[in-house]
Amino acid sequence: MSILSRGAVCLAAIILFWTNLAWAQDVRGPVTNLPLPRYVSLKAAEGNVRRGPSLSHRIDWIYRARDLPLKITAEYGHWRRVQDRDGQGGWVHYALLSGVRTVMVDADELALRARPDMGASAVAMARRGALARVEECTRDWCEIRHEGAGGWAPKTALWGVGRDEVVN
Repeated sequence: MSILSRGAVCLAAIILFWTNLAWAQDVRGPVTNLPLPRYVSLKAAEGNVRRGPSLSHRIDWIYRARDLPLKITAEYGHWRRVQDRDGQGGWVHYALLSGVRTVMVDADELALRARPDMGASAVAMARRGALARVEECTRDWCEIRHEGAGGWAPKTALWGVGRDEVVN
């Protein structure tokens, strides 16, 4: 291989690397121009989950939990491909989804704390699978509200918020 061909291969590899790096850092939905993936919640009490992005696709199952947090992984017209905590998912019409942020408790018993600190006093308890509304999140903690009680919980015990995501 000549020096010129090696240089061309090296240049192509560098361009490919930087293009992929930029893509990985800022993936946006083609319909909404919002980041992908992102979290939303189920607005309706029930939501049909379809095999594909149209009413002609069969319903694989039905979500039956208002405020269920879901991760949007793709967009197509009025449809959003979503995943739940277990990694199951499909296509849901955007009208069934809300930008209101919720989380699911992913710990057997979770103490909600008065401050974002493991040493802070517990002000409430939540069990695995409980749905809570997000008030705000710092890098490591989220302030949530569950059944009228609120407090701070470590992100590691919640599903429905990104690891480094900050929510105001």
